[in-house]
Amino acid sequence: MGEIFSRIEHSRTADEAVQQIEALILEGILRVGDRLPGERDLARQFDVSRPILRDALKDLEARGLLTTTPGGGTYVADVIGQVFARPVTDLFATHRKAASDYLEYRREIEGIAADFAARRATPDDLALLDRIVERMQEVHPSGDMEAEAAIDVEFHQAIGECAHNIMLMHTLRSCYRLLSEGVLQNRILVFNLPNASAALLEQHLAIHKAVRSGDPAAARHAAMDHITYLEQAMAEAERTGDWQRVARLRLRQRS
Repeated sequence: MGEIFSRIEHSRTADEAVQQIEALILEGILRVGDRLPGERDLARQFDVSRPILRDALKDLEARGLLTTTPGGGTYVADVIGQVFARPVTDLFATHRKAASDYLEYRREIEGIAADFAARRATPDDLALLDRIVERMQEVHPSGDMEAEAAIDVEFHQAIGECAHNIMLMHTLRSCYRLLSEGVLQNRILVFNLPNASAALLEQHLAIHKAVRSGDPAAARHAAMDHITYLEQAMAEAERTGDWQRVARLRLRQRS
């Protein structure tokens, strides 16, 4: 991790260190699972004494923002996972309407995020987005569905970050948690459809191009079209899977 912490200029109290770390988590600079520098290094970056730093870290840990493992360091706690409690995610996994509503919600919220991103993305935002798209293009020919799904989530998270709206960013991250945890299992089936992987790549490139060119209307349109495609593709994947299941049972019965 680069030096993202800055020297505390005034009274050098634990409160000031707490506020700086809080802001880094809130802005999405420090993400779930990120490890903080060691105590000596972090105290140097803040330019505070180690006892003051310890007080700050204890406060943040007590409030559930950080977690410490003995001998293993201090990490950003899983604050995003708390948005949807386990009973709710279990319901999402077993009720088809939840998946449909999830995509309907994402279509609207990601349209807004892409619109904002096109208006607000900084050169550094675009540089990070460019890197993600390059990796997406490198992964595509491999046919590795899991790798494509992972970079897909990373791309959408980056668009949310480019929007520079804290509520949007954290809301979208909580949505993507459902994907990364496999709650919506039928999503991976989409990559099995003929030409689906190529279509998804093309859609991501369209979103990227619109954001990079600073065209909010095109960015919103491309993001919403992408989710509409996912809705249709997931429905087709489910139908195809059901057809395969029925055909297999018929063959077994008549053999």
